[in-house]
Amino acid sequence: MEIRGLDRLICEHPFFAGMSLDYCDLIGGCARNVRFDTGRYLFREGEPANEFFLIRHGRVALELTAPERGSIRFLTLNAGEIAGVSWLVPPYRWLYDAQALELTRAVSIDGACLRQKAEENHDFGYEMMKRFMTMLVQRLHAAQLQILDVYGARA
Repeated sequence: MEIRGLDRLICEHPFFAGMSLDYCDLIGGCARNVRFDTGRYLFREGEPANEFFLIRHGRVALELTAPERGSIRFLTLNAGEIAGVSWLVPPYRWLYDAQALELTRAVSIDGACLRQKAEENHDFGYEMMKRFMTMLVQRLHAAQLQILDVYGARA
């Protein structure tokens, strides 16, 4: 199978390293290129979570809104990372904001399209879940380290 266009970008993205070309092709059928200028939001807390983003170029801030404090950045994503996991589990709503800190180019993957393909091909769905769970565990660990850094000295 020859890979081209979005399939190639997907297969070359670090998140999908080593994925079969057939699976890259499945994902490519749900994908489109997108661009976000500095300050533009990829998604906002509470809105429907219909997609996720493979960041190809740029930086994206993940932010929570706290009463009386405003936006709090909890993670900055760079090229080679993924923005968005809320598309994966009901009720499919964003739990935080994602804002482009500079011109950001990404591949947007339609979540409903991908969920349907995973339902039709459980091996593919399992492969996707393993990749997303690995990413989530890594981010949870990073958050734990950040909490220790902030609060650990006070113990």
